[in-house]
Amino acid sequence: MHLSIVIPAFNEARLIARCLQSIAASLAANSTPGFTSEIIVVDNNSTDNTANLARQAGAQVVFEPINQIGRARNAGAAEATGDWLLFVDADSVLNPGLLADILRLIEDGKSVGCGSTLHMQGLPWWANWALQLWTGMSILFRWAPGALVVCRSDAFRDVGGFNQELYAADEISLSEHLKQWGRQRGLQFRILTQHPLETSSRKVTLYSGREIAGQILRVILHPRRTLQDKKQLSIWYDGRR
Repeated sequence: MHLSIVIPAFNEARLIARCLQSIAASLAANSTPGFTSEIIVVDNNSTDNTANLARQAGAQVVFEPINQIGRARNAGAAEATGDWLLFVDADSVLNPGLLADILRLIEDGKSVGCGSTLHMQGLPWWANWALQLWTGMSILFRWAPGALVVCRSDAFRDVGGFNQELYAADEISLSEHLKQWGRQRGLQFRILTQHPLETSSRKVTLYSGREIAGQILRVILHPRRTLQDKKQLSIWYDGRR
C-alpha cells in the first residue's frame, strides 16, 4: 500500500517543520513491509520560508498560485501517486496512534475514507464548547474536519476532489460525496475517535470571540454566498499567523 500525505500550506513557516516532524515520527512508528509513503507540501503562494523549510525536511513541494484551501489540496492530489490520500493541515501534529488507526482502516478494506476528532490546547470555555459541538456533529453526520481527511485516491478522483467553488467547508462537501460513492460499493466513511488529531488553536488567539462569532453567523445565515466569497471568510484568508 502506498500512502500520499498532502499538506496545504500558506505562510506556515512557524509550524510546518513541527508538522513534518510529527509525520516522519508517525511513519517510522508504523513502518511495515510493503508500506510506502510520500509527503507533498503544497505551497499556496506563501510569502515566507514555508517552501524552503518543507524541502529541507525532505518533502516534495508543489506550488499553487491561487490562494484557496481546496485548490491547494487538489493540486497536491494531482501530483500524488498513492492508493490512498491523507490530507492534513500544516498547523496540525499527526500522532502514531492515529496513523495506526488509519492504516488499520485501510487494511480492513471496508471503508472509502475517514476523518478524526480534534484536540486543541488552551481553549477558553466558549471555544471548547464550540469544539465539542463540532465533534458531536462530525461523529453524527460523519463529516471529516478540514484538518484531516483520508480517502481512497480512486474515490477522490471519481467525485471530483475538493469543490473549488467553496473557500471553506469543502471538506464537508467532500465527505458527503465520498459517503455516497462508498454506499454504492458497500463501503463506509468513518470518524476515528481514539487518537484525536492535535491541531492549532491559534485562531482563538488571533481573533476575538466577536470576530469568530460573526464569521460563524454569516456562514449560518448565508452559507452559499459566504462560502463562495473569500472576502467574507477573513478568518481563513486574511493572512494572520
